[in-house]
Amino acid sequence: MQLTPITWPRLAEALADRITAAPPPAGPWWRVAVDGAPAAGTADLADALAAALPALGHPVLRVRSAGFWRPASQRLEYGHEDVDAYYQLWLDTGALRREVLDPLGPGGTGRALPSLRDPGTDRSTRAEYVTLPPGGVLVLDGPLLLGQGLPLDLTVHLRLSRAALERRTEAAEHWTLPAYERYAREALPEESADVLVRADDPRHPAWTG
Repeated sequence: MQLTPITWPRLAEALADRITAAPPPAGPWWRVAVDGAPAAGTADLADALAAALPALGHPVLRVRSAGFWRPASQRLEYGHEDVDAYYQLWLDTGALRREVLDPLGPGGTGRALPSLRDPGTDRSTRAEYVTLPPGGVLVLDGPLLLGQGLPLDLTVHLRLSRAALERRTEAAEHWTLPAYERYAREALPEESADVLVRADDPRHPAWTG
């Protein structure tokens, strides 16, 4: 697979240009996901993409998948460091579809919920619904998003080698590393994503273009 060096600012611009160049494949909105381990910088790229789109005529709804984690009583039922639970149970895919992805899909209302629960306090965020106008773009980021049947129109996967992932992940989060190894084997994000970004060196990313 041919990868081309690029800067992070230029990558955000190129993704924004790609969205602008074609109509959304499923309906009047784009549903874009930036997938990858937090250490890869998914949130930063998603923020940069969200910042680039309005100037091109696209209103943005920025959503973090952690805002749709299940309650702590469910996701931590098997302990605070259960790898299988982290891989399969933490993200409430049903709520994410119901409150965000389906309303922004074919026949949707455009009325979506930016967040459901604060992952730090485990309390409702009490966020209000917002209506994304036609031509708007949902920019979602988070880990382990692919291979779950989520209806997405453009997927970007930030890849870290095993060594880079271990090096750049905080020691307290090293227990999650086996989940990413399983994800790479089962979901095949490098093959299934529309755009692949190699992020081993945070200063010099490369992408499939």
